[in-house]
Amino acid sequence: MYIALYGTSPPQTRCGSPLFWNVILERINTMNSMKTYLGIEFGSTRIKAILIDEDSRVVASGAHDWENRLENGIWTYTLEDIRLGLQDAYATLAKDYADKYGEPLTKIGGMGFSAMMHGYMAFNADGELLVPFRTWRNTITGEASAKLSELFGFNIPQRWSIAHLYQAILNKEEHVSEISYVLTLAGYIHYMLTGKRVLGVGEASGMFPIDSETGKFDAGMIAKFDELIKPCGFSWNLESVLPGVLNAGEAAGTLTEEGAKFIDPTGTLEAGIPVCPPEGDAGTGMVATNSVRVKTGNVSAGTSVFAMIVLDKPLSKLYPEIDMVTTPSGKPVAMVHCNNCSTDLDAWMRIFSEFAELSGHPIKKPALYDMLLMNAMNGDPDCGGMVSCNYFSGEHITHFEEGRPMLLRTPDSNFTLANLIRNNLFSALSTLKIGLDILMAENVEIDSILGHGGYFKTKGVGQKLLAAAMNTPVSVMETAGEGGAWGMAVLAQYMVLGAGETLEDYLDSRVFADMKAVTEAPDKKDVDGFNAYIERYRRMLAAEKAAVENF
Repeated sequence: MYIALYGTSPPQTRCGSPLFWNVILERINTMNSMKTYLGIEFGSTRIKAILIDEDSRVVASGAHDWENRLENGIWTYTLEDIRLGLQDAYATLAKDYADKYGEPLTKIGGMGFSAMMHGYMAFNADGELLVPFRTWRNTITGEASAKLSELFGFNIPQRWSIAHLYQAILNKEEHVSEISYVLTLAGYIHYMLTGKRVLGVGEASGMFPIDSETGKFDAGMIAKFDELIKPCGFSWNLESVLPGVLNAGEAAGTLTEEGAKFIDPTGTLEAGIPVCPPEGDAGTGMVATNSVRVKTGNVSAGTSVFAMIVLDKPLSKLYPEIDMVTTPSGKPVAMVHCNNCSTDLDAWMRIFSEFAELSGHPIKKPALYDMLLMNAMNGDPDCGGMVSCNYFSGEHITHFEEGRPMLLRTPDSNFTLANLIRNNLFSALSTLKIGLDILMAENVEIDSILGHGGYFKTKGVGQKLLAAAMNTPVSVMETAGEGGAWGMAVLAQYMVLGAGETLEDYLDSRVFADMKAVTEAPDKKDVDGFNAYIERYRRMLAAEKAAVENF
């Protein structure tokens, strides 16, 4: 098994050479926007827009930074946050395109939208959001999760939409009787742009269990749920409020006139563009790392961290720590999802940025990260006896409904800058390691694991530490990708160009045929250091529990 990390740019012709400029001029002169494909992904901290050509090369990009809010104990984004973020991400992409090619972006060959999975958006018949959007980050559905898991004989994590819906019923929330339909964030964006309430099967699998035979929501489990809530006397049944489910490659509607104005208020973008099924960030990560075949997987590490393993056989039993979801083409996937990854690291980075500003020598964010993360590699293998809990929110794998970020050290800990940052990098992977150990005990077969996300941006750091955590070689791939947004653009491209091919074959033959990777084996000192760290981390959880209960 090897782990390959995704997130680096493809090899480029040397800037300044005649060949470089010939390539640029050729692309400018031959650009046809009808042969481009747009992917926009709503991540937890950034909305990213990517436009690719028929060779899957990035031709324009845009982004919008945002952050979730903690309001009345609920992690959320407002509808205004969503609308303005979408428009700004698209506007920066459209400007990038116009600047490069000397013409406005009016027509696109296909488009698709993805977002962080799970969560709960409930609407009435007038299209009004009944309660603030409850994101994946909320761990407030413990009772519903436990009862539904027992009812279905299938793990229903707290993040899933059905857990949120049933918890609202258990809490006797007034809005439930008014529900006309329930969507995820990706489903909401798609609905606003196309008028179609549908999801890609990968995204749908984080809403309600999927029947592997039909590729649709499990009818037997729907019937069980309807029987469960029958005494409540609601006017709706579950099937009527859930969206439709589509496979990758299927048509999912076209951009309406209203949708075109929703994404581009300037009126430049034309309606009628075909739109592919909306997906979750897990599905786009699988596409972006070419890990949709059986026995492949990927690790995505950013605000949250998760591993996706495409199974060749079912697990022996239900595990509360393991989500069972699907690829965008409907194959079963074991998912280890951890709510917390780099948020605490980012918080420390802001402190050092403030110090740099105060000193009169400000450092730009990318340079600051590179400098401090590279220095972390000079730290002690076990982080000098320190340990951090990186929980800004609850963490179901270790059974926390709330989090308290904290740093623990003893008087004799080697408290250095390198160890502090290295400790935060190790902490970001620790809960993932606890979850993956379950799959290893199940003897799950893995031919390759690939990875992507902000954790791996600084070369020679993230992949080294993941290799240590997994005690597995790590490969860094040189692909034309830009993460989940790029993966979503590829899915839009596949819908238009992939007729007659499976998604697996399309990615292998058309998108990743020339993919190259550089492999780096784990260092024994780092492996031993991480093993010592993870034991310290497990013991630290008792202190985290006390902090949640008392602070």
